[in-house]
Amino acid sequence: MLTDYHCHILPGMDDGAQDVETALSMIELMKEQGVERIIATPHFYAHEERSLTEYLLRREDAYESIAELAAVKNIILGAEVAIEHGISKIHGIEQLAMEDTGMILLELPLRDYEDWITDEINTLASEYGLKIVLAHIHRYRQYYSPENFERILKTDAIFQFNNEAFLVDEDKMLLKQLTENNCRIVFGSDAHNMGTRCPNWDMLLEECSAELLDSSNELLEIRV
Repeated sequence: MLTDYHCHILPGMDDGAQDVETALSMIELMKEQGVERIIATPHFYAHEERSLTEYLLRREDAYESIAELAAVKNIILGAEVAIEHGISKIHGIEQLAMEDTGMILLELPLRDYEDWITDEINTLASEYGLKIVLAHIHRYRQYYSPENFERILKTDAIFQFNNEAFLVDEDKMLLKQLTENNCRIVFGSDAHNMGTRCPNWDMLLEECSAELLDSSNELLEIRV
């Protein structure tokens, strides 16, 4: 079941789909490209939210606004959670995991790695029993020193690649490296709109091996 692990289709939640019409168009395009299951991952920035409860209510309202009309019915709610100081201390943070999977998508800070980031990740994994998925892992190379990027790659995490990674030689080399190291890989469009960041599964399907794609799709059922 072709699964998009990372996208911004919920209308009005973040810098993704701004209205219902755009959201439905994105989902229709995903269906045309073969996507059968979508994990909706709107941004969660703790410092911008009044409360986790309010965020969850907004997410539910956004989902309800498209659920009956969406071309793909299998939509799972999650979040792209920015790692910030104290994120692991937010009561109920586990509610941002992908529904019924225990997998939580985390966005690393776009600056060089610091020890407190490891502390937040480890706490989310150990105290809440969550399996960490690191969003668009290929992006961080430009922000982190080589040594710190290697630290990230040694994390006991699932690594998410955006589909466009297949267009960049360095990203493809990283994907090959992680695959050869038996790391767990999942894919996502990280789609935000119908313009410059539209669903792009046609791109991945042309480049990705069937074995690697099957592994990504099946990881959701394993409940790692």
